[in-house]
Amino acid sequence: MASKSIFKILTPNTRIYLWIIGILIGILAFYEPKISAVGVVVLGYLVYHHWKNVHLKRFEWTKYIEELTKEFDSATKHAILNLPIPLVMVEVSGSISWYNPKFADVINKTGLLNKNIDEIIPNFNIDDIMSSEQEMSIEASIDDRNYKVLYNVVKSNKESINKENYIIMLYWVDITNFSKLKEKYNDEKINLALIQIDNYDEVKNSTDETNRPIILAEIDRKINTLAHRINGLIRKYENDKYIIVFEHKYLNMLENKKFDILDEIREVKQGNTIPATLSIGVGVNSKNPANLYEFATAAMDIALGRGGDQAVVKKIDNLSFYGGKSKAVEKRNKVKARVIAYALRQLMDQSDRIFIMGHKVPDMDSFGSSIGVHRAAMNRDKEAYIVLNDVNPSIQNVYNRMLEQQPEYLNYIIKSEKAEQMVTKGSLCIVVDNHRPDYVEAPNLLKLIDKVVIIDHHRRGVSFIEDPVLTYLEPYSSSACELVTEILYYMDDKLNLERFEAEALLAGISVDTKNFTFKTGVRTFEAASLLRRAGADTTSVRQLFQDDLNTFIAKADVVKNARILEDNIAISTLVRDGNDTMLVTAQAADDLLNIMGIKASFVLALSEGLIRISARSLGDINVQLILEKLGGGGHLTTAGAQLENIDLHEAEKMLESAIKEYFEKGDEK
Repeated sequence: MASKSIFKILTPNTRIYLWIIGILIGILAFYEPKISAVGVVVLGYLVYHHWKNVHLKRFEWTKYIEELTKEFDSATKHAILNLPIPLVMVEVSGSISWYNPKFADVINKTGLLNKNIDEIIPNFNIDDIMSSEQEMSIEASIDDRNYKVLYNVVKSNKESINKENYIIMLYWVDITNFSKLKEKYNDEKINLALIQIDNYDEVKNSTDETNRPIILAEIDRKINTLAHRINGLIRKYENDKYIIVFEHKYLNMLENKKFDILDEIREVKQGNTIPATLSIGVGVNSKNPANLYEFATAAMDIALGRGGDQAVVKKIDNLSFYGGKSKAVEKRNKVKARVIAYALRQLMDQSDRIFIMGHKVPDMDSFGSSIGVHRAAMNRDKEAYIVLNDVNPSIQNVYNRMLEQQPEYLNYIIKSEKAEQMVTKGSLCIVVDNHRPDYVEAPNLLKLIDKVVIIDHHRRGVSFIEDPVLTYLEPYSSSACELVTEILYYMDDKLNLERFEAEALLAGISVDTKNFTFKTGVRTFEAASLLRRAGADTTSVRQLFQDDLNTFIAKADVVKNARILEDNIAISTLVRDGNDTMLVTAQAADDLLNIMGIKASFVLALSEGLIRISARSLGDINVQLILEKLGGGGHLTTAGAQLENIDLHEAEKMLESAIKEYFEKGDEK
């Protein structure tokens, strides 16, 4: 630091020299005044000369800077005017204040000043640009050209207005070639479709032996024709299973036609008494072929879980559904029930504690099947508990019957908080009459317990419990109680049931079949006969469905206030909120189907801050597809949904829109 200071002192400087001369002249004036006078004159001249040189250099430098600035402004203007890309300046209001010739050439127009950019380029939103916190680009199309619009918001102050003003500069970069290349790349990406004949054995067995080769060949021909239409590679790897690899550009064609191959296969008639149906799972937009196969397999599982006769397209996390118009065909072969029963028995034997739960606000089917599974665990000498937080009117009668006939069951019914505290490492969780994690009675149990079993009869929805160790999902079945009854039959050599338990299971079947009217197959009656043999009394079961006077009046009011939509759909609302809301809406929806000409019914009600919808159908209208548009689900003839943060009027409008969309898209059967 000291050497730098000395260096600065020794550096030549005119001012320092003048000061030294002045000091020396002062000293000389003390000894020789006359001579010093001459020195003063000389010093004055030197000072003047120094000042003149400094002033002249400053003037010349300022002039140079000004000329350079002018040249720079001229170059900037020239560059902007001759910019090789379209450029336009827009006010905050969207009014065009300036544009270069390239922009005029792009849109083939002149005289654009003071016109709004929305008039030239529809859907070009200035507000999005102004609201963006950071500079970014947007894309726009003009005629058949695509552009990436880079923008810059410039701030300026107007003298006449003491307010900040903005000018938006839009730079248009032509990306048409890139867009075409991107489109070509996406079109040529590979998709994978898995196709399975849902009821191969049933169709074959329902056809005369002489016609069997003909109908199977016809199905095979139609599937191969589909592959030919989309230029796909098809391979048949089992009697009833196919795989097709095709380019992505053909997917839109399949979706626009709503996978009409489903209808074509269903219409094949070669002496078969049971129509053939297909399930299709399509995997799209995967990183590699292995993941693509996983997507297609997951889509196929969902299609089968929803009852078959439909196509499911899986695009990463997005699912699209097509078809699903027909009822799930009952499978008379009970091999799967026997296998599930054996597997469940093994899981129970390996567990030290078992927790059983249904869905929130349980109904007779949910509670009855829980009681049935609890009996299966008790038969294996296992510690088992039913998770139940509240007793609602739907199960009040069967709960009271339990207190009268089986009071010891109270020791095995616990709330979700206590269940969470009792979980052990070897615990097993069995979910009945539900497969959606957000609808279970105790969602945290699914996180605490590794081994989860699902026994359900609803069509599979988008939401599904992750990684269950055992899944028994059969949409053809009338109820979860029917499935549990079959499991009980195959778990032991003898159906070991108490009378109350048998009646609870039979009550669950009766509720979901509307007293053996809907979704009732051969196996439903077989299950009912097993329960009747175990001691269930039909008269005693009928008493479980008796309502009090207030509930009966509430149902009558709902039916009275119903209005007709589309000539065959009844819609009504329950305006009061009570603890029997769910029971009233479900039963009122059933009662509305008794009106002549009504093919589907929807009843809405406000309950616990949610809008709950109960839907019923005679089978001609798929209420499941309608309520899936509102986030619900269920079956073709029975479905439900819950809506949050809206009132009854808004919910009605949403429901009407979903019904209208259902008919416009031709989803009806």
